[in-house]
Amino acid sequence: MSSVIQMDWFVLILVGIGTLLLLGEILVNMRGIFAILGIVSITLYFYLYLPDNATFIMTLIIYFAGLLLILVDGKFISDGTLAVFGFVMIFISVAIAAPTFTAGLYAVIGVIIGIGLAFALLKILPHRNMWNKMTLKDRLTADKGYSSLSEEYAQLQSQQGITVTALRPVGTIKIADKEYSAVSSGHWINKDVAIIVVDVDGTKILVKELKE
Repeated sequence: MSSVIQMDWFVLILVGIGTLLLLGEILVNMRGIFAILGIVSITLYFYLYLPDNATFIMTLIIYFAGLLLILVDGKFISDGTLAVFGFVMIFISVAIAAPTFTAGLYAVIGVIIGIGLAFALLKILPHRNMWNKMTLKDRLTADKGYSSLSEEYAQLQSQQGITVTALRPVGTIKIADKEYSAVSSGHWINKDVAIIVVDVDGTKILVKELKE
């Protein structure tokens, strides 16, 4: 067993599994099972490779403080700032605890792999309500933008313009010096022909040739 512990790749396994389970517990609802197993794995890593109790406790605190920042960010702030600091603290703690430079690289890679696998769990397991404010803000911004665009297009109803390209049946029209994509109603319309907007559905503009 001691020979296995001395191998650098063993660091990757301990750190990777520990990070996967602990971050996975934050992201998905595993009723504490991932948290317990993750704590065991990470604590074992720091215990095996640190020379004294003071360093062991310090690096363990840094690691879990980083996890706490990620949790606080995801649950309450949702802007990603604290989460970035949290991940940096995790990287620093595992690198400090590594017995060799190579083992330190393996530890960092283990964290990266653990993070990636933890987020992959979101696709297969019920997830917790994390970073909802950020998601909601993006959704509201997108909805607002679409709503404003729809209102602009709605005002084109019954407006007159000219075809910039031929409509066969889709093409480009110009109304009030602004170009729009439009669809002809019934028949193809040639270029440089006067048109009138007969219907607007969201951002879809239906036009017909304006006959004098």
